[in-house]
Amino acid sequence: VQLQASGGGLVQAGGSLRLSCAASGLTFNMYIMGWFRQAPGKEREFVARTMWSGSSTYISNSVKGRFTISRDNAKNTVYLQMNSLKPEDTAVYYCAAGRDYSGTYSWDYWGQGTQVTVSS
Repeated sequence: VQLQASGGGLVQAGGSLRLSCAASGLTFNMYIMGWFRQAPGKEREFVARTMWSGSSTYISNSVKGRFTISRDNAKNTVYLQMNSLKPEDTAVYYCAAGRDYSGTYSWDYWGQGTQVTVSS
């Protein structure tokens, strides 16, 4: 299984980026897909997840209203659209594939991460 994240970069505050994560080696539409981030010196933080069909999503309060998650099952790809970026959004962003065990999520596979840096 491979999850290849891309789309990170350097952007000014207020700008936008779209991250992509291409999955291979798994039955994509059977997995919940999520995005996490980890800033220097901080623990990894959940950002967003999308259920199998993409019709149900959940966004963390820290980015709600600015970030959206979507998926294209035909392309085995999940996206994170990030708008109105702030310097505190600076982190390495990771995509993950997981499963739902009666409301408990198990994240089975992780991508390599893509760096997002927001300058003030």
